[in-house]
Amino acid sequence: KTFFIPLFTMASSQLLLFVIVGKNEPLYEAEFHKLGGTSSGTSDSVTRQNYFVLHSALDLVDKASWTTNNMYLRVVDKINHQQVSTFLTAGNIKFMLLHGGKNEDSIKNFFNEVYELYVKLSMNPFYKYDTPITSKFFDTRVRAVARRYLS
Repeated sequence: KTFFIPLFTMASSQLLLFVIVGKNEPLYEAEFHKLGGTSSGTSDSVTRQNYFVLHSALDLVDKASWTTNNMYLRVVDKINHQQVSTFLTAGNIKFMLLHGGKNEDSIKNFFNEVYELYVKLSMNPFYKYDTPITSKFFDTRVRAVARRYLS
C-alpha cells in the first residue's frame, strides 16, 4: 500500500511556533525548527496556517483559564497532528507554543524560563507593559532556551 502524507503536515511538524499574546495583540513571535535553527525556508501558506491555528486556540485558552488555577494550561488544542500548549501569566499574558507533540516536562520548563525572562523584561523601566517586545537580548535568550528544551 502507498500512504499519502500531505506536504503541509511534514513541513509544519518540523516547525515550532512560539507567540506571546497580550490583551489585544501579539507581543512577540518566534519560529524554531526542531533542530534548533530558525525557519527561513518555511512556505508562506504553512506559516499563515500555523498562526491561524494559534489564533483560533485563543478562545480555548480563555475557556481553560477558568477551569484551573495553574499557570501552565498544558495542551489546549490539537489539529493536524499539532498541539497548542499554553502558559498564562498572572497579568493575563499568554505564552503559546505550536508543536508536533513534545515532552510535557520540557515544554513546562521552556515556559517557566521564558516567563522568568519576561518578568525581567517587565521590570525594565524602558519597557511599557503590553507592548510589542523588540529587545534583541530577549529574542536571543528565548531562542537559546528553545534550543535547550525543544530541540
